[in-house]
Amino acid sequence: MLMRLLLVCLMLPLALAGCGADHIYASDAQIAKYRYVSDEPPSMTLFTVIGVTSGAGGHSALMINGRERIIFDPAGTWNHPWAPERNDVHYGITEKMRKFYIDYHSRKSWYVRTQKVPITMAQADQLMARVESNGSVGKMLCADSVSSVLRDMPWLKGKFSFTFSPLKLSRQFGELPGVVTKEIHDNDPDDNSGVLMIQQPKPKQVTPMGGY
Repeated sequence: MLMRLLLVCLMLPLALAGCGADHIYASDAQIAKYRYVSDEPPSMTLFTVIGVTSGAGGHSALMINGRERIIFDPAGTWNHPWAPERNDVHYGITEKMRKFYIDYHSRKSWYVRTQKVPITMAQADQLMARVESNGSVGKMLCADSVSSVLRDMPWLKGKFSFTFSPLKLSRQFGELPGVVTKEIHDNDPDDNSGVLMIQQPKPKQVTPMGGY
């Protein structure tokens, strides 16, 4: 506990320097409109963004597939109008949105590790309730937030320790039974210009009056 308090004190100025949490709050109507239910069995998937050259961990996020599919993306920067966000939780995670999320983070300098673990529907419900109650997360606290969520699950007791490190969190997650790990690499430019352009919704076709 003393070590955790010391680390928090050391990290707090950095978190504050990152301008704190972004309070984005999609309406109930937006969330209901884009709600997506996958036909896959319940699962949780840890996303870890890792530097290609440095091997350093850059970001952590958690996708939960249960009665709907969402991504808890603490202090994340990805957004899409068809995946409404409320306090760092993105709803409407269709296959297209899932691929958009991964493609946004996987680029020339970074790759994405996915680690998927089967869970029960009741466990998915617990996880979803926990991330929805978490609130917005300050900058640089992604791994801490995801590990806190996992530590709060009674069925994961003793599996996760406190950490600010996405890599350490990934190692702990990788020890869970039944985990399936994949790595996604691509050569998109670091400015993400091409990815962001592809992800923009196409404008609706409007027929001019008179049918011309």
